[in-house]
Amino acid sequence: MLLDVRDLQVEFHTREGVAKAVNGVSYSVDAGETLAVLGESGSGKSVTAQAIMGILDTPPGHITGGEIIFEGRDLLTLKEDRRRKVRGAEMAMIFQDALSSLNPVLTVGEQLGEMFTVHRGMSRKDAKARAVELMDRVRIPAATARVDQYPHQFSGGMRQRIMIAMAMALEPKLIIADEPTTALDVTVQAQVMELLAELQREYNMGLILITHDLGVVADVADKIAVMYAGRIVETAPVHDIYRAPAHPYTRGLLDSIPRLDQKGQELYAIKGLPPNLLAIPPGCAFHPRCPLAQPVCTTDEPPLYEVDPRRRSACHFWKETLDGAR
Repeated sequence: MLLDVRDLQVEFHTREGVAKAVNGVSYSVDAGETLAVLGESGSGKSVTAQAIMGILDTPPGHITGGEIIFEGRDLLTLKEDRRRKVRGAEMAMIFQDALSSLNPVLTVGEQLGEMFTVHRGMSRKDAKARAVELMDRVRIPAATARVDQYPHQFSGGMRQRIMIAMAMALEPKLIIADEPTTALDVTVQAQVMELLAELQREYNMGLILITHDLGVVADVADKIAVMYAGRIVETAPVHDIYRAPAHPYTRGLLDSIPRLDQKGQELYAIKGLPPNLLAIPPGCAFHPRCPLAQPVCTTDEPPLYEVDPRRRSACHFWKETLDGAR
């Protein structure tokens, strides 16, 4: 097991109260495996990733429980200097907004080369040469000439490739990609996902792909974890999810994907809004929006029921949901 997140809990202390952003999340990733984490904005996907990476803003964010086991070590018990050595060298993160993630006053070569000067002790000349190699590796044309350019001189897709190169620089064992295709057109999205998949196969690394777009992960993920209101509500192999979801929220996400065979019809949307994390409803947090909600859903929080040995669903009526999907 490369990464094993166990019962992770994260809170944000604000003037209005305590926002429970992550409520007992557990998932795992093996080497060479891709886990897609899905859910609407505010479901806790990115906060979980930030907690894993150790870059959570504290305050206001606080990890209040759980374990993050990476290659047998609980990252939450490591001192900051040890944690810093893990970050970048053993696990890395690709952020969703490449332009704001890159420093506008440094060339891309300087930013890529910094990984080698800080972690490998290379000279600036050697680090720049490695930066050119990385830019070639992620298919940025004329890398030798462009290594001295600034982020604003690159297109959105090329900036995202630079972020991928930066994450891959030290050949980490785990990559967390936080919505890496946001704001990119469909063609560039496909190119970026293809590049990530190719690099993953080459280095046999684990990949956590965070997204709200089910269409992006269909061809690249091995398994899916669906999050809602800080909890995982369904986890299953990717093809099982697409074939027959076992949670009404997952069903709603799938039904929201535009389909070519329904041209001219009104697009489906899940009614209502995600809950306020300062006041998560009792019982199942999804019950105010759920078409299958019953009185028990308003009082009893469903555990992750075992649908089969590789699949779990946090729904009291997962059997009915599964039968309806089939």
